[in-house]
Amino acid sequence: MSFFDKIFPWRKNQEDPMYEIDDWNEIVYDRDDLQINDKQQREDYIKGCLEQIAEASTELENLKHEYNMVTSYLKDMEEIESLPEEEMLLLQSYARRIEELSDKQSDYTRRERKLDEAKYRQMERMEDEVQEGCEKLLKAEEYQELIKRDLKRLDGEKQAYQYRKAELQHILEDSRSMAIICTIAVIICILVLLILQYGFSMNTGIGYVAAAALGAAAITAVFLKYNNASEELSRVENGIGRIIRLQNTVKIRYVNNTHLLDYLYMKYQVSSARELQKDYQDYQQEREERERYYSAEKDLDECQKDLIHELRRFQIQDPMIWIHQTRGLLDKKEMVEIRHSLIIRRQSLRRRMDYNKEVVAGKAQDEIKDLAKKYPRYAREIMDTVDEYEKDFS
Repeated sequence: MSFFDKIFPWRKNQEDPMYEIDDWNEIVYDRDDLQINDKQQREDYIKGCLEQIAEASTELENLKHEYNMVTSYLKDMEEIESLPEEEMLLLQSYARRIEELSDKQSDYTRRERKLDEAKYRQMERMEDEVQEGCEKLLKAEEYQELIKRDLKRLDGEKQAYQYRKAELQHILEDSRSMAIICTIAVIICILVLLILQYGFSMNTGIGYVAAAALGAAAITAVFLKYNNASEELSRVENGIGRIIRLQNTVKIRYVNNTHLLDYLYMKYQVSSARELQKDYQDYQQEREERERYYSAEKDLDECQKDLIHELRRFQIQDPMIWIHQTRGLLDKKEMVEIRHSLIIRRQSLRRRMDYNKEVVAGKAQDEIKDLAKKYPRYAREIMDTVDEYEKDFS
């Protein structure tokens, strides 16, 4: 089976009408419709063949370069495998160190980051003031809670005073009513005693004394109650006024502290002091991880340079490639697989080179020569153009 048969195995399947197509790998020259006496058609036909040769020549140059590079890799492998044990152990020590450092870098890049890049850059810019900011935020939040407790306590006291004020106002109203009732009752008693005295000629002296004594006692009691309530009401109203003044003072502190918190939250782009502390801790951890990563990167670069230096000392043509395939230096099986892969690549390149040289360029040359042979009157014109292209092809 040919190389292209391996790439396009379906092209051999002629039973399925879906694949009834021309062989794409076979170059066919058809002069049945060519009017050789027509100068334009003749020139276009020759030009097509020459362009085909030029394209094959360019492809051959590229393939030769790749082929020589692969061959150089194989020679380098032979040189490495033939090194003395002591020299090989030195190369393996560098290769092992490179793999260890590469694994560290891979672990860093694969790990889940607690801070995104924007947050990290923000914390990096404000690193010198973050600790102070945490303390300010913590104090402001504690003070905010203290102010809220004071406001709640003042609200409670104010409500208690207002409730007592309502009670005292009710007592005053009741006292006034009781005073009126007692006065009316004394007047009624005196009227009754007057009727008994003058209408029925009864002795009511004791009644007058009793009525006066009871009336005086009742009115005195009511007056004392009213006076006490009035004095307490005055104290309660003064207390309410004092609480209102305290509330206003505390509210001013609350507003100012709230504005301070809002500013600090906006400045550090957080919603609490705890969040800022966590971000700062994550930043410190991330910074340490990055420092280890950069240190490993620096060590890796130095180790790769050392490996390249040693390989150049052993006359290795392309030492750079070995910093990316250190497993081959450490594992013989890996080295065998690398060699096998390179051999396959070189065989593929060889087939492509032969195809372009023999099939593409070769058939085009044969076609032009055959055309010149069959039409000798145009031979000089054709061969002059061919000579120029053949120089480039050679």
